[in-house]
Amino acid sequence: MKFRSAFTMLELVFVIVIMGIIGKFGVEFLAQAYKGFIFTNVNNSLQGSSATAVEFISVRLQDRIKDSIIARKSSDNSFLALGSASGSDYDVLEWVGTDVDGFRGNSDATPNLPNWSGVIDIDLSSNTTLVSPATDTTKINELITILSDANSDMNDSALYFVGSSSDVRTGYGWDGNLTTINMQQETMHPVHDVSGQPTQFTSAIAFSEVYEYYKLAWTAYAVVHSAGNLTLYYDYQPWKGETYLNGKSAIIMENVDTFRFMAIGSLVKIQVCVNSNLVEEYSLCKEKTIY
Repeated sequence: MKFRSAFTMLELVFVIVIMGIIGKFGVEFLAQAYKGFIFTNVNNSLQGSSATAVEFISVRLQDRIKDSIIARKSSDNSFLALGSASGSDYDVLEWVGTDVDGFRGNSDATPNLPNWSGVIDIDLSSNTTLVSPATDTTKINELITILSDANSDMNDSALYFVGSSSDVRTGYGWDGNLTTINMQQETMHPVHDVSGQPTQFTSAIAFSEVYEYYKLAWTAYAVVHSAGNLTLYYDYQPWKGETYLNGKSAIIMENVDTFRFMAIGSLVKIQVCVNSNLVEEYSLCKEKTIY
């Protein structure tokens, strides 16, 4: 008779114990590795998207007319100057943006000149017609038409005189109360081009004061946090009685948990917090201060 060697009972128990240990810790190791991979992927995604959202907003805030920025409550449409607003119930950040694209001019042209110079020749101007040397209202009209997808043009623009008095409640049209009296006293002065005179601006409402330096604007901006979405509204003119709901909109980011903003003097600080429930509830915040 031939005999074959086999596991003894002790060896069999020993093998079973070892396999159990390997199985237990091996599965946990794989689970932790997988969880770590998912967490890293989610973290990188939130880091990238929140940083992009903050940068997207800050780039536009850099070209704001500083006195124009307000915080608004979408619940009752009330608003305050950003420096006076406090509390988490302000969910809309609004401001008037300078036409920086027009001021940069046509980079393909030689020499590269701005579409509007930002300077008024006071000696040649009157209370209804302003002369702005080196300005080309024809090019301003073309650029605004392109940027707004033909929804706005030169005749929707307004001038802001640098150094003029500013009342954020009435000067920009945020309250929609546009009467002849306050339009004469407002900060944003609606203007039109003058046929055959590309260096001139005119207005149906006489300018109460004229300053040497100005900025041109054709749109306000609003960043709204609602239902987890952060949305940009643009291509609307408060100085014409319009609100951000009259403008175009584009979603900046989804799954936004918090959007906060505050003023520190002339500086603006914004914070965007996003979350994910893919593995477990996880939140990440990015913030930036804009001069």
